Formats: sequence, structure tokens, C-alpha cells
Amino acid sequence: MTRLFVLLAAAAFPLSPHALSPAAKEFMAIARALEPAHCERRKLRREIALARVQGEDAAALERRFAELDRDVKVARLEKRLAALEPRVRASGDPEDLPAISHQHREAFYRCE
Repeated sequence: MTRLFVLLAAAAFPLSPHALSPAAKEFMAIARALEPAHCERRKLRREIALARVQGEDAAALERRFAELDRDVKVARLEKRLAALEPRVRASGDPEDLPAISHQHREAFYRCE
């Protein structure tokens, strides 16, 4: 009975960040740094779509969205993230992709 409890408790806790590959750790750190920019983009996309549906002018929102694309720091981090993606996908570590997916889901709901 004790063994069953220990197994269930271990399965309930999130994945350990120490078991991840170095590429996955870097990927997650960069994604965490980009979270505010991604959240703002998601918000702007929603506002632009709503403005277009309501027949309002969305030019100011589109300019703000374009400014985010031109941000050098964000662009550099996204470029590094894109370079890491194939390494993380090809990683033999079975915990990398589930941990990254979990982080993305949490970030999505924090943005709301």
C-alpha cells in the first residue's frame, strides 16, 4: 500500500527540471523570457480581429504589432529559439517535449 502511494505521489508532481537536456533547459529559459512579447502579440491579434469585425480602424494596433516584430532583442531570442527547436525535437530525453509543452500551456493561461 505504501509503495502504491509513493508511486501515485511521484506521478502527481511536475517533471523535474534537472532531468532535462541542456538544450531543453535553454529553450525553456528563452521561451520564459519571450513570454511577455508573445502575450502582447496574442492580445494585439485579438484586438485587431475585433476591430476589423466591428469596422473600426486597426491601423494603430497593426503598427504596435509591427513594432514588436522589429524589436531586436525579441528577434534575437526568437532566432535562437528556432535554432534550438530541431535539437530539442531530436533529443533522446523523453521528458524534454512534455516539459516544454507544460510550460507553453501555463504561459498561455497566464496571458489570459
